[in-house]
Amino acid sequence: MLIAAGSLCAALAMALHTWIPNAAGNLGSLFQTFLPWAGLSIPVLLLAAAVCRSRLAALAVLAPVAVWGCLFGGTLTDKRSERPGGSGNFTVVSHNVDEENPDPVRTARALAASGADLLALEEMSPKATPAYERELAVGYPYRSDTLGVRLWSKHPLNGVEAVPIMPWTRAVRATVETPGGPVAVYAAHLASVRLTPDAGFTTARRNDAARKLAAAVRAEPLARVVVMGDFNGTAEDSALRPVTSRLASAQHEAGAGFGFTWPAGFPVVRIDQILVKGMSVTSAWTLPATGSDHLPVAASLRL
Repeated sequence: MLIAAGSLCAALAMALHTWIPNAAGNLGSLFQTFLPWAGLSIPVLLLAAAVCRSRLAALAVLAPVAVWGCLFGGTLTDKRSERPGGSGNFTVVSHNVDEENPDPVRTARALAASGADLLALEEMSPKATPAYERELAVGYPYRSDTLGVRLWSKHPLNGVEAVPIMPWTRAVRATVETPGGPVAVYAAHLASVRLTPDAGFTTARRNDAARKLAAAVRAEPLARVVVMGDFNGTAEDSALRPVTSRLASAQHEAGAGFGFTWPAGFPVVRIDQILVKGMSVTSAWTLPATGSDHLPVAASLRL
């Protein structure tokens, strides 16, 4: 009965994850951040049922299996209509390059080799910026001059401006004049989160930045929009719904697997996002490690 009760609790927690409140230590956001890993309760419960030799317990474990399958079964399939670099006519890459990156030249060369039409880079330090400017100058003649978050593009950039989501520059907006027409691009680095014993999962600054970013995107006059960057949160985190509910996740639409991005050495969560509106996604993927603590994310879009 204890195993059956545990199975029911696991199933309900996953099924009703959006109902878990953030009142105490933002437990809802914390659980949603690692929601796919809630499935690890299933083999533990199955093992307990096997040890007890209980058919009732084994049958009860089918409940969390069914819920996890409904939530993430489709994620495990390959939804890409093409291989990376295929028939999409606008490819974007977003990467938190890590201000402590020991080899920015290697990172810049890896990004240039991606062949993307547009690069959005976060955590650009003043010390490393010259290395990126040298390595990306030939392939990406157009760039923003914003601090911290920067854009490099093969196509002209117009209307470049900082988006005030925090007291310092952590987001930028630009119009990319692609051969298929203008596309509004937002690159953002939402505030960092921490897990502390006294305050729990600290997300207040991140959530406030997300609301301000969402307001800017709502006011965007162009029909085709890309929002990408380091969100310090997953698409499942309901606290980020002001942004994620208005746009489609490239990974969810046309990715293969979960596309985890952090930490780069052994990724367990996807906190780097590419979200789109007004265009279709033909493929989404992660690029190999570059020396940053994040993996780059990429998407091929059809305008």
